[in-house]
Amino acid sequence: MKLFAELKRKAQAWTGESYPIITIQEPGLDGFWLHRALQQEGIESHVVDPASIATSRRRRRTKTDRLDGETLLRTLLAYKRGEPRVCAMAVARSPEEEDRRRLCRERKTLIAERIEHVNRIKGLLFARGISDYVPQRRDRWPCLEKLRTGDGRMPSVHLKAQISRALTRLELSEQEALLAQASKPASDAPDPVTMLLALKSMGANFAAVLWTEAFCRQFANRRQVASYAGLAATPWRGGGIEREQGVSKAGNPRLRTTMIQLAWLWVRHQPQSALTQWFKAHSQRGRKRAIVALWKYVTAGVVIEGAVMKTA
Repeated sequence: MKLFAELKRKAQAWTGESYPIITIQEPGLDGFWLHRALQQEGIESHVVDPASIATSRRRRRTKTDRLDGETLLRTLLAYKRGEPRVCAMAVARSPEEEDRRRLCRERKTLIAERIEHVNRIKGLLFARGISDYVPQRRDRWPCLEKLRTGDGRMPSVHLKAQISRALTRLELSEQEALLAQASKPASDAPDPVTMLLALKSMGANFAAVLWTEAFCRQFANRRQVASYAGLAATPWRGGGIEREQGVSKAGNPRLRTTMIQLAWLWVRHQPQSALTQWFKAHSQRGRKRAIVALWKYVTAGVVIEGAVMKTA
């Protein structure tokens, strides 16, 4: 703030006029806290998606902080002039919206840690000829005492101690109460979450991810929904060449992963719906249409034709 004040003072001394300060930055590791701090001080701040800024296509190009700063400055000038498609500005979420996503994201991290611990325990035992031990069972500790190696011996002292430590870490990473809380909608959950849960093939975790990662935002049209999920088409057309490169993968990776899983579950549990029929008729291009159909369902109440609701 002292630097900005000094810059404004110098500009006013040179020109005799007072100019507003406009900043541009990439999200980086700082997230959006700096953006919010600048806005609270009355400074116009913009957060740009760095992947949307045009750069040299040379295989080896010069890159320094000074050149990056000049590129950001040129991008900001072009954006303020109103040039279309010069860049994509990120929409900063409120602290409450960011905090709401913590449970779903932490749940994914805990599940990954649980898989890692389970595989480590099974690997240690398999090397001693034990292949029937299931670390996820509730009676894992009593079963550990009954284990015998492939040659009939009890597990060695240090091996048993290592497995015990791994089981302790496994229990800490599971935190079943937290996993259940992340999968269970809150009592004050918005109506869109309730609407999603009413659909067959839709679980509590999927509904929570769809709401916190996508549907709590405002989208102007279906293209924005597909683009935010990274499921927008990427055509390659020039001269006589015309082919499709697949989805862009430039959007929210968590939302895209959930939509891919949901697409296959939808085909399995909603075989008579119009969306499934369209999917089967058009190969594997149904994921984009799926996210658009769910968005129209939760925002405008347009029920997917042929969709089956859960029984009470």
